[in-house]
Amino acid sequence: MNPVNHVAIIMDGNGRWGLKQKNSRNAGHRAGLDSIESIINECLRIKIKYLTLYTFSTENWKRPKKEINFLFNLLEKFLNNKIQNLIEKNIKLKFVGELNRLPNKLKKLLKTSELKTSKNSSLEVNIALNYGSKSELINSIKTVLKKKIKINEKNINKYLYTSDIAEPDILIRTGNTHRLSNFMLWQIAYTEIFFEKKLWPDFTVNDFKKVLSKFKSIQRNYGSI
Repeated sequence: MNPVNHVAIIMDGNGRWGLKQKNSRNAGHRAGLDSIESIINECLRIKIKYLTLYTFSTENWKRPKKEINFLFNLLEKFLNNKIQNLIEKNIKLKFVGELNRLPNKLKKLLKTSELKTSKNSSLEVNIALNYGSKSELINSIKTVLKKKIKINEKNINKYLYTSDIAEPDILIRTGNTHRLSNFMLWQIAYTEIFFEKKLWPDFTVNDFKKVLSKFKSIQRNYGSI
């Protein structure tokens, strides 16, 4: 039986869900928060150590400005309203991506949230924000070259945004879309990938449990057979 240490999720389908249910993409983003909270609670219950959520990609800047502002405001409200609850649950927050491009108010809140939860240890929730795997790799290699050290796996890993995070055992993508969308391309070399038909707001704890059950029955050979 395979142990599950790290689950990564591409939370696809919020906008489509919102248009279908409420005629509003933003309503879908808001509904998606409920799914996040339920999955976080399940990860705590079964003692998963890392949960990484693809929240906003480097390509998402192409979306309408109103939608982008709504997403950032939604994140701000979530952190302001839930930070104490996260602390009480012993959850550590880490934000990974090109954070410098984000609004100053949000950047300050991210730093504060990381600091307040830095000593927590039950579950690390990594929020991939303005994240793109290609730029992450380029930045890492540039740093390795600048430091004039050997280009190898160990040194490239060292300068990724996820340098101190275990590689994912499982990657889940909801929304019935079968692609990786520039997410953790280096880190998921031997990750088991599950594409789910349900849109993210419809993805339940039972769906999550089914994925974990399937994963535990897989024979993982890491290229040895």
